Amino acid sequence: MTDNTEPQQVETRWVTTEAGDRVAYEVRGEGRPVIFIAGAGPYRASDPTPAITADLMAERGISTILYDRVGRGESVADGTLTLDRELSAIAALIDVSGGHAVLWGQSSGSVLALRAAVDGLAVDGLALWEAPVQQSDDTTAWARGFGELIDAGDLLGALQHYMKDLPPERLEQLKASPRFEEILATVPSQRSDADAIAWAGEAIPAGRFADITVPVLAMTGVVTRPAMAASASAIASAVPNGRAVTVGGARHRWEPDAMASAVADFASSL
Repeated sequence: MTDNTEPQQVETRWVTTEAGDRVAYEVRGEGRPVIFIAGAGPYRASDPTPAITADLMAERGISTILYDRVGRGESVADGTLTLDRELSAIAALIDVSGGHAVLWGQSSGSVLALRAAVDGLAVDGLALWEAPVQQSDDTTAWARGFGELIDAGDLLGALQHYMKDLPPERLEQLKASPRFEEILATVPSQRSDADAIAWAGEAIPAGRFADITVPVLAMTGVVTRPAMAASASAIASAVPNGRAVTVGGARHRWEPDAMASAVADFASSL
């Protein structure tokens, strides 16, 4: 993030999903509804960048919903945090948005957005930031192993497993964080991220993305890993109405002004 502005303070609202989960969310701005879906780990209080970006989008006539995903932040939940429960949360937020919305995904949150569209939720378009989509059978075994470690109570082992393809220093940076215990506490909620990534790895070769008829904007940063650029190209090619673009940002983080402009322009064009 290159913008040091603090986000505006807004009230927290609540919605109960059909799965029975109570989800905390906030609304920033008025206009075309956009729902932000965080990636693996973050929630509203842990990362101000989405809120700063949403405030900038509000200036462009966009109403953005930010929420704590099931099992994170104020969206307290117990039991197995499944993909179906996460999709139920997205459906509930679409309802409070007026019955339809653009989904704006961050990393694995983008894959949740893709799954929501394939499942027929009332989606107007998808704005996807660095979605980790890989056409590989390995993702299914990886997701299964991640879930098994969570079930065994080995949250550190599960986190290491989830991050196995990332540079080792990324995990060491997390371990050195004063918030590391909070980070570990979010690991069970990443089961839905892993399961969605595994689903996407099978969905592209199976032609499932052809069922996504709404416009799709697949975004990557100016500085990004080759795998992220390849993923954006694969998504844009697999959907009927998709395009891959570069947005200001580096190393999986976006510049708020650049992202606000890209998502607001995309949503306003629909």
